[in-house]
Amino acid sequence: MQLTLVSKTQKAKMFLDGRDLDQSDAYGKQEVKSVTLARPDIFIVIEASFAPETIMDISYSAGSVSTQITLDPVTGKLKKIEKIQGGILGASLGNGTHVSEESCLPAKIPFKPQ
Repeated sequence: MQLTLVSKTQKAKMFLDGRDLDQSDAYGKQEVKSVTLARPDIFIVIEASFAPETIMDISYSAGSVSTQITLDPVTGKLKKIEKIQGGILGASLGNGTHVSEESCLPAKIPFKPQ
């Protein structure tokens, strides 16, 4: 994970495995709304929206996902809360709030934003 802090000409950016998490194309949009550093935790809010789509003759409505991630780089604990509404994700996973936790590898060096 790499963070680029806000400047006069650019909003803060977040990269995961070299990929910018702000994405937009004909199928939808994903935007990092906020990144808060509250040592040792990192709080991340991501919002995504998807256009209506038809896959294998099944039509899905427009959908949205609001994700809140809490990451403790010292312990490697990651907690994700996703609020899904509509779209293919709502049809397959169910609308509502989904909570998951993962254990990741702890950071080997102290977290330093760039």
